[in-house]
Amino acid sequence: MAVFGVSTAYLAYVGAYALATAGCLLALPRATRVSDSDTRRGLVGLLVGSGGWAALELAYLLAPTSATKYAAYLASLVVGLTTVGAWLYFASAYTGRSFHRTTRYRRAAVTVYLAIVAVKVTNPIHGLYFRTLYVTTPFPHLTIEHQTFHWVVTGLSYALVAVGFFMLYELFLEADYDTRPLAALVGLTGVPVVLDIVGFTSQRLIDINYEPLGVAVFALGVLYVFDTQFLAVQLTDGVDDPVIYLDDDGRIREYNGLAADLFPALDGATGRPLGDALPDVAGALETDDQILERTRDGETRYHLVSTTAFTLGQVDIGRMVVVSDVTQVERQRRELSRQNEQLEGIAAAIRHEMLNTLQIVRGRVNIAGEALEDDDVETARESLRTASSTAERMTNIVSDLARLARHGQTVERVDTVALGEVTEDARRAADLDGLDVSVDADGEVAADPSRLRNLLESGLTFAAHNGADAVTVAATDEGFTITDDGEPPDRDDPAPFFEYGQAVPDGEAGLTLPNLRMLAETHGWEATIDTGYDDGTRIVVTGARADATA
Repeated sequence: MAVFGVSTAYLAYVGAYALATAGCLLALPRATRVSDSDTRRGLVGLLVGSGGWAALELAYLLAPTSATKYAAYLASLVVGLTTVGAWLYFASAYTGRSFHRTTRYRRAAVTVYLAIVAVKVTNPIHGLYFRTLYVTTPFPHLTIEHQTFHWVVTGLSYALVAVGFFMLYELFLEADYDTRPLAALVGLTGVPVVLDIVGFTSQRLIDINYEPLGVAVFALGVLYVFDTQFLAVQLTDGVDDPVIYLDDDGRIREYNGLAADLFPALDGATGRPLGDALPDVAGALETDDQILERTRDGETRYHLVSTTAFTLGQVDIGRMVVVSDVTQVERQRRELSRQNEQLEGIAAAIRHEMLNTLQIVRGRVNIAGEALEDDDVETARESLRTASSTAERMTNIVSDLARLARHGQTVERVDTVALGEVTEDARRAADLDGLDVSVDADGEVAADPSRLRNLLESGLTFAAHNGADAVTVAATDEGFTITDDGEPPDRDDPAPFFEYGQAVPDGEAGLTLPNLRMLAETHGWEATIDTGYDDGTRIVVTGARADATA
């Protein structure tokens, strides 16, 4: 301190306490806009106490007489002690605890405060708290010589302050946020302890309370420097979802550990626009359902991406993006949607079959009636037989569709089955009218055996009605194919072949392809027609592997 001269040292002290006073006072309007009432009350109390403490320390330095200096310092001790209570109140409220509202704790705090204040204000009588001495270094001033009771109270105060910091640190850990901002503030707040010790043990610093400077730094840091982090931690206490905080320009400011785990691209992304760092998340926010689909470790999961503004009082200071795992719900929703589409298709197929059948039956009955009028018994008998067989065919088709509706739910349990063996079972069950079936299927698939047999039966039946003489079932890396040498598709888009409403009128195709697709989808597979194959029709099923899961 000697190198700076007396005036420089004095101005440094005056400037430091003046800045602490002004900073606390100027920060009060911002503190009053904190939305949580208890947190706001604690923070405002901390600023008022710290600002008043710093102002009285400043008055101690500027007072013209020893008496006024003594009075200012004594008053600073009374006001400064209130910051301990305000700090604990803030820490309890901020972390969601109820200590600050518990009557017995509040009464105990007031009792201890009044007891300590009583010792302080009677210090001129007993001198147990501090004594004064006029010195000339580092500049002429009335120095304070703190006594034993001061250090006891100081130790108690810092122990209580440490309890508050522990509550904050625990909350940061539970909320899965970076604790470095808190550690930085703790470090700055703890610097006055070192200054107190240096001032007590040497002449390099004057023996004065430096704590107002540390408290002011903490309060200002919470309100201005790390405001987003502290607000984020409090808002997401108990939230077990990834959370990303954006400033009012849409740039990433903060995120919790869950978000970092889900989105590795967040590493080093602070300050970047969300759309640049996480374009899929930004894109999901622009969609109607706000569903983000991600595949990790071979599993597809779904996340609901929601956003809301977070404010300091009435002022928006950014947005909070919450990414909630809704995989189970979304899977159920998609399954219900698929089943609804399937049931609508089945209903269309049933309606079509019933209308066709009724028309045929009505026509055949009319023909039989006319034949009987003409005494043509044979024609009448043949027409009635056709009507009966047509009605029976409709009954069988409706029964098959009802069975398929029951099988329409997504497969929950699969077995590893040999594709060749199941194909042989399907060949024996299908009415193929002499169709030559060959099997090149040594692979295995993870499937429900009965539904896979029905799927293959539908594919072989389609080939039998597609003008084919031979059909081959072959395994592929992604599943299997059913290839016949019958008629090739007569359209570039194969999708209508798999739709109940459009496939039913296609004569010989019947309901086989819609049924095949539905049974494939219940396994999570995809069925399509290879439009590039010209020597017949090739049905391609993908997604069916032995390591697949339903």
